[in-house]
Amino acid sequence: MKHTLSVLVEDESGALSRISGLFARRGFNIDSLAVGPAENKGQSRITMVVEADDETLQQMTKQLDKLVNVINVLDLTRRPAVERELMLLKVSAPAPKRKDIFDLVQVFRAKVVDVADEALTLEVVGDPGKLVALTKVLEPYGILEIARTGKISLQRASGVNTEFLKTSSSEGRIPA
Repeated sequence: MKHTLSVLVEDESGALSRISGLFARRGFNIDSLAVGPAENKGQSRITMVVEADDETLQQMTKQLDKLVNVINVLDLTRRPAVERELMLLKVSAPAPKRKDIFDLVQVFRAKVVDVADEALTLEVVGDPGKLVALTKVLEPYGILEIARTGKISLQRASGVNTEFLKTSSSEGRIPA
């Protein structure tokens, strides 16, 4: 199962290396990794997606907690969370196909950030599923390049689990 971890660390040289090394030494691949400044000066938030069973992940989380620069580790996998990712996508766009691509871009709320004679570069932000869906609908036009940031995620302050809402009945009833 894929797990999303949010790791708050002291912003010091080598912190990311120690964390990624912990996973590498145990043979775990990090599927997605995003790092940036956190809410407090001198701290960074690392969001990573790893594939592991629950027991193994619990062990890895305990080992992460023991690292010197780690302040907090939170597994967001089963918690209500907001997830986003940024993707830049360059697609083949000869003049006769351009209008079709512009129409698709609007559906996904993507932006055209560069126009060339034979290509468009798009920017899209959303949950990882949205990015995959856009990629699939643009494949027939010819994808030239893709760059993705990796998933970032924060626990929802409201506590509302939108994943549950997506799978609940169409009548919108939420069980007590």
